[in-house]
Amino acid sequence: MNIDPRAVIEPSARLAPGVSIGAYTIIGAEVEIGAGTSVGSHVVIKGPTVIGEENRLYSFSSIGDDPQDKKYEGERTRLEIGDRNVIREYCTINRGTGQGGGVTRIGDDNWIMAYVHIAHDCLIANHTVFSNNASLAGHVKVDDFAVLGGFTLVHQFCSVGAHSFSGMGSTLSKDLPPYVMAGGNPAAPRGVNSEGLKRRGFSSEDIQALRRAYKILYRSGYTLEQAIDKLAVLQQQHKVVTVLAEFLKNSQRSILR
Repeated sequence: MNIDPRAVIEPSARLAPGVSIGAYTIIGAEVEIGAGTSVGSHVVIKGPTVIGEENRLYSFSSIGDDPQDKKYEGERTRLEIGDRNVIREYCTINRGTGQGGGVTRIGDDNWIMAYVHIAHDCLIANHTVFSNNASLAGHVKVDDFAVLGGFTLVHQFCSVGAHSFSGMGSTLSKDLPPYVMAGGNPAAPRGVNSEGLKRRGFSSEDIQALRRAYKILYRSGYTLEQAIDKLAVLQQQHKVVTVLAEFLKNSQRSILR
C-alpha cells in the first residue's frame, strides 16, 4: 500500500493490498476499500462504507457521510460502491436512511464528474455518466448506461432508464424512460438517444424499432395505458422494446410526457 503519512486512518478501517491514500485524507471507522483503489488528497470517507476494487477518488470528495434528511436519526446505514468507478473532485455521496432501505448503492464502471451529488438511498447501476454538477435527490434509481448532462437535477423517487440521456440543465421531476433523450426545465422528451445506442452496438433494426416505440408513446395521441398495450404488440417482434415496456409498467411517478 502507498499511504501518505499525513493521512488519518482509523485502525478499524480495512484497506486491501494496492490501495493508495493521498495526503490529508481522512478514513473513518468501518470503511473497507478494495484492492487497487486510489484515493487522492483531502478526501473524507465515513463508514459504514464499502468501496470495491480499482476505483479512483479525487480530491475533496465527501464519501459516506450522514444523509441530508431530517428524518435521519442516526440509525446505522451504509454506502456500497462497486469496482472501477471514477469519482472526481468535490463529489458528495451520502449513506442511506432507515426509511429508504438503509443503503445507497453505486455499481461498476461509472464516471462521476466534479461536484456531483448523490443523495441517500439512491441506486446507481453500471456504466453511467454523471456530468459536472448533476444532482440526485433521495431514493433516485439510475439504470445502466444512462447519461446525465451537466447541472441535471433529478427529483426524489424518480427513475432514470437505461441508455437515456438528459441535456445540460435538465430538471427531471418524473421518470425518464429508457432510450429517451430529454431536456429543459421542466424536462421534456426530445427523441431517441440514437447516437448513444449506435456507439454501444445497437443494430439499425433495433434503433428503428425504438423509434417506432417512441412514436407510439409520444406522437400518436395515446394515453399511457393505450401506449403500453401497443408496445406489448411491438415487443413481440422486437425484444429491445421490452426494457421500455417494463419500465413504463413499473413507473411510480409517471413518465416525462
